[in-house]
Amino acid sequence: MSFTIGSLVLVSFLVSIVALGVLIWAISHSQVSFDQADARTIFDADGARETGPDDPSVTPERASETLTPSGHPSVPPGTRRLLLTIFAIATLFMVVGSGFGLIASHKLHMPDWLTGSAPLTFGRMRAMHLNAVVYGWLSLGGVGMALWMIPAIFGTHLRLPGLAALGAALWTVGAAAGVWAIGIGWTDGLEWLEIPWQIDILLAAGGACLALPLVVTATKREVHHIYVTGWYYLGALIWFPVLFLVANIPGLHVGAQQATVNWWFAHNVLGLWLTPLGVGAAYYFIPRIIGKPIYSYRLSLVGFWALALFYSQVGIHHLIGGPVPTWVVTLSVVQSVMMFVPVIAVAINQHTLTFGNWAVVKASIPLRFVALGALLYTAASFQGSLEALRSVNTVTHFTHYTVAHAHLGAYGFVTFVLFGGLYYMIPRLVQRVWPSAALMRWHFWLVAGGFAVYFVSLTIGGWLQGLAMLDASRDFLESMEVTIPYLTGRSVGGALMTLGHLLFAVNLALMLAGKGRKREMPRDAQLQPGE
Repeated sequence: MSFTIGSLVLVSFLVSIVALGVLIWAISHSQVSFDQADARTIFDADGARETGPDDPSVTPERASETLTPSGHPSVPPGTRRLLLTIFAIATLFMVVGSGFGLIASHKLHMPDWLTGSAPLTFGRMRAMHLNAVVYGWLSLGGVGMALWMIPAIFGTHLRLPGLAALGAALWTVGAAAGVWAIGIGWTDGLEWLEIPWQIDILLAAGGACLALPLVVTATKREVHHIYVTGWYYLGALIWFPVLFLVANIPGLHVGAQQATVNWWFAHNVLGLWLTPLGVGAAYYFIPRIIGKPIYSYRLSLVGFWALALFYSQVGIHHLIGGPVPTWVVTLSVVQSVMMFVPVIAVAINQHTLTFGNWAVVKASIPLRFVALGALLYTAASFQGSLEALRSVNTVTHFTHYTVAHAHLGAYGFVTFVLFGGLYYMIPRLVQRVWPSAALMRWHFWLVAGGFAVYFVSLTIGGWLQGLAMLDASRDFLESMEVTIPYLTGRSVGGALMTLGHLLFAVNLALMLAGKGRKREMPRDAQLQPGE
């Protein structure tokens, strides 16, 4: 155990030294800017709000009012095909992964359903769902969003697109092979690390091929200042390889040591990989669509560096009461509470802007998704900090409450932001409006309503489950029986979410098939902020 704890502390120390060096470089090159004017670097020269094929929506009546923005450099045909392919594959992973999750959910209250095949058992279905959505949907879709956005904020084209295409292919094969391996029972057996290490090599190679073009693009930027979105994305590209390598080295950690590394990795995948992708995207899309800069650019940079400082040791609070040194758990609890700092910084910036421009939020479906995702990021982070406290964790540990919290971050936050990003980016790639505004609206309300049912059901059921397990006068079976109505609610919510995913996939397929109306949208039709 001492070797594992020491190695994790050493890795964290070395990464911190590298981060300190990056911070010193950033300060010396005027990249850590407290000038509010730098918040406007993502806008066109006129700074006007753009309303494009993403807006309410793409109905024929409103189409004459929309505008194809000029804020993104023209995307070469090869890069455009790459991005559209990535988004299509990610959507396929989402739909398939949703099916796995829905089957697993039903098995919690219908255990005799689909029992004739080993791949359809709960253990495999749940793991296949997790890996399909984390590596196939969130990671691949998030990287695709980065491949579009980093050139946008740096005012240049994507460099080494061929290498990025190779990386996307390797990552896709690796994620698909990993899900298949879990289905046939070949797995490393650790949550979030189920994919066999032999297949992880494909993911590592694919990730490297995807990251290098983004880093090279950043070094070839045409703008001096690195907008805060760039910091979040570049940070994610640095942090994830370290996490993935340390956690997947075969045979290095065993027993309780392995559990420590497991939760160090699992929590950091969300906090240092998916969170930067989501927060960085929100920092671009929210002000870009509204047409106004964020409230405080200084706070945005404070939020990024506070995330880098406090998040790396947060995950060990999942081992409260486990066979790990008390000081390690206490360190994790303290850092979990300190996460209020970056979260409040993000909340002030993003919520101040959205709440002050509610008419635009209601009008733009992409903004509606991103704004709701940003709001749920705040909720998930506050909930996570409170859940790390021993007094709260005593009730919530080993319950469905934790599952609800995990989905609040990975789905309510990251997936909603990704949906909004796709609704924004894809029309600009294909130069068409979305084929069906009705499908867009139905998609939003199905996933938002379905997730509300899902989250509330598991939160209440999980809390009651925890209280029942703590009551020594009650049989353990009662703690399971009390959850049945809420697990049924989980399946209802999951079914609504899955239906919403299918509607999005249909709309995307129609768009890629060229069914959306292609329009030339003159610049003089641009709406001004507030209109």
